[in-house]
Amino acid sequence: MDRIKTKFPKIKRDYLDTLQINIGYKCNQSCSHCHVNAGPNRTEMMSSDIIKLIPKVIKANNIKMLDITGGAPELHPKFKQLVKEVRSLNVEVMDRCNLTILTEPGHENLASFLASNKVQITASLPCYLQGNVDKQRGKGVFEKSIFALKQLNSYGYGIKNKGLILNLVYNPSGPELPPSQKELEDIYRHELKERHGIYFSNLFVLANMPINRYEKYLNVIGKLKEYKKLLNDNHNSRNLNSVMCKTTLSVDWKGHLYDCDFNQQLGIRKKGNIKHLDDLLIPLVSLKNNPIAIGDHCFGCTAGAGSSCGGELT
Repeated sequence: MDRIKTKFPKIKRDYLDTLQINIGYKCNQSCSHCHVNAGPNRTEMMSSDIIKLIPKVIKANNIKMLDITGGAPELHPKFKQLVKEVRSLNVEVMDRCNLTILTEPGHENLASFLASNKVQITASLPCYLQGNVDKQRGKGVFEKSIFALKQLNSYGYGIKNKGLILNLVYNPSGPELPPSQKELEDIYRHELKERHGIYFSNLFVLANMPINRYEKYLNVIGKLKEYKKLLNDNHNSRNLNSVMCKTTLSVDWKGHLYDCDFNQQLGIRKKGNIKHLDDLLIPLVSLKNNPIAIGDHCFGCTAGAGSSCGGELT
């Protein structure tokens, strides 16, 4: 898809630091806010040939972080093999985990595997209250998530000085900007400790992106135009230097490259000659100063305090 007309400012890439790969859309959940439209019936899955390219690309480009997402990325049969290969390169690996996958049959040893390989976990938990979580993510999800978090804590995740990072992710349940990350993190820390004895490393707050499943939801409740205007009106130019697309490259399950995960889901391909994972094996290739493909959805990353896969930008 070509770049759509937008008032969003033109931006360019910096040095590549993080490779974010979507290894499949299959998921054990069907969340209302999911911009990937992931679910149990999705069959798209990254091939073994593409999986084999990833460690080579990481080594060739001196990439510091592999960010693995989905769907539920752990459902990919090559997930563990990929993690072990990349960790053997002394490269950080982040697993974007929905928590409930740890409670699914056949994944009883997943927490132990992630801990033994020192994989960073970034886990979705849109609220510390059961009603809010189950409304957004499905009945019973909160209870399973709490069980999974306790299991991760038992292996040292989120515990100070254990070296195992457990980040939680909050996103609003309605069409609004997320609150202050620091203030909400303090509340989460207190509530989860007092109610459930749970510890975590950091809280990331993310704005919901008005695309795919969430866009349809907003349209149904008559809030789509209002939410898009909210994002546009709250654009903060100070966030432009910190948006994740400057240092992160998104890879879909077929190996095609995008400037971010949202562009991937909208089919907005990366500009320039470097378009596939194969192209990153070319010696001395550099993406610095390449133009970034943009659209109106980009205001979702710069509104207010900003939003990225690592939480607030300012």
